[in-house]
Amino acid sequence: MDIAVIGTGNVGGALATKWALEGHHIHLGVRDLQNFKGQHLLKNPNTKAYLMEEAVALSEIILLATPAPATIAVTQSLGNTDGKIIIDSMNIVRGNGPEGYTNTSDAILANTATDEVVKCFNTTGYNNMENPVYADQSIDVFMAGGSEQAKSKVAQLAKDAGFENCYDVGGKEHYQLMEQFAFFWINLAIFQGQGREIAFKLLKR
Repeated sequence: MDIAVIGTGNVGGALATKWALEGHHIHLGVRDLQNFKGQHLLKNPNTKAYLMEEAVALSEIILLATPAPATIAVTQSLGNTDGKIIIDSMNIVRGNGPEGYTNTSDAILANTATDEVVKCFNTTGYNNMENPVYADQSIDVFMAGGSEQAKSKVAQLAKDAGFENCYDVGGKEHYQLMEQFAFFWINLAIFQGQGREIAFKLLKR
C-alpha cells in the first residue's frame, strides 16, 4: 500500500518502520524537507520524504500521528483527501485537543473531504508498536470507524505491524470510546506508575 505518514515522531516513526519493512511504500509528509523530526526514517526501505500535500496525493492511506491540539491545522494542510482512508492514532488527553471536539476523529471528519476515518493505534504506547510481543504472543489493537472497506485495510496494516488481532469495536459513534480506552492505558502506564511496558490482549475461551 502507499501510505502517507503525517507526524514522524514516536508513533508515526514506529509504524512507518514496521510498514516499510513489510514492503509498503511510505511517504513521510513534512513541512520542511531539509529539517524534520524523524530523518532517520529515510534509512528504512521504501521510504521517502515529501511536502505534506504531495505525500497525501501519492497515497491511498494517511496516518495522522501528530499532537492532538494540532488536529485541525494539520488536516486543513493535507490537500485533497477525497477518497482517502485516514487512520487517526491521536488522543485528547486532559482536555488538550482540537477546540470544540471531544475526540480527534470527529475533528478530522469535519475538516477533510473523506468519510473514511478509522480510529486505530491510539490505545497503546509507541514502545508496543516497536515491539508488540510479550512472552510468546503478540498483543492486540482495536479500531472504530464507519467504513468496512477502510477497516479491512487498517486491520491488515495492524497485522503487518506485528499485532495479532485488530478488533473492530464499531462505527463512528465509538470514536470517543476508543479515546477513553486509550486513557485507561495512559492512566495505568504513566499516572499510576505501572510503566510503559504494559499492554492489552483480548482472551477467549
